[in-house]
Amino acid sequence: MSTPIIVGNWKMNGLSADSVDRVKQITASLAAQPVSGAEVVVCPPFTHLSLVHQTLNGSSVALGAQDCHKDDKGAHTGDIAPSMLTDVGATHVILGHSERRRDHGEVDETVREKAVSAAKAGLTPIVCIGETEDQRQSGEAEDTIGWQIKGSLPDGFTGIVAYEPVWAIGTGLAATPDDIKSTVAFIRAELVRQFGDAGKSLRILYGGSVDAGNAASILSIPDVAGALVGGASLKPDAFLSIIRAVPTA
Repeated sequence: MSTPIIVGNWKMNGLSADSVDRVKQITASLAAQPVSGAEVVVCPPFTHLSLVHQTLNGSSVALGAQDCHKDDKGAHTGDIAPSMLTDVGATHVILGHSERRRDHGEVDETVREKAVSAAKAGLTPIVCIGETEDQRQSGEAEDTIGWQIKGSLPDGFTGIVAYEPVWAIGTGLAATPDDIKSTVAFIRAELVRQFGDAGKSLRILYGGSVDAGNAASILSIPDVAGALVGGASLKPDAFLSIIRAVPTA
């Protein structure tokens, strides 16, 4: 069974002091009451990465980033190379989030190229997929997700897939357990079809308004290997509750 992982995506929120305080609260709680059998990753804004890495200071919590460029260097003003992330201690990177696809016009090919470069630099890519409300209502959810898997995941992919229905991100509306169960089963079948036996062990996370109240029911769903948490990860108590909701073996 894959090790569960809880990833906090802090998005474009807070200043340095906020991130440091948040990390201190999370690591102090986990040191006092460890959670065995689960990985925890926090993904602060780029400007906080180095400081957060210093604050984590050998704790059990890993550092992730929210994006990277497909190239490792070059004339790309405002972008961040994968090696720059590992240089400041990052081990994971979120790629293809629906907000990047929407706000920056990222397409599957771009996400795939980033995933290749991230893995080459030693990062674990967390690739996001998910349907919009219109696609869901028109019965195109599975087709959309299937094409995203095919287009966004490179050959030999060994990272993590995060299923985030776009209509549930930041809305307070999480998919029902039955919806998640059926969609994750479809994702698993697609991964096996694309990657063969290797697709059986790729971790699938759920994201989209995960909070302390629904985490236990979501994380108990077969084949859900963790959560990609947005707003709730900005609140240490809520994030810790989600971490502690991971089922014990």
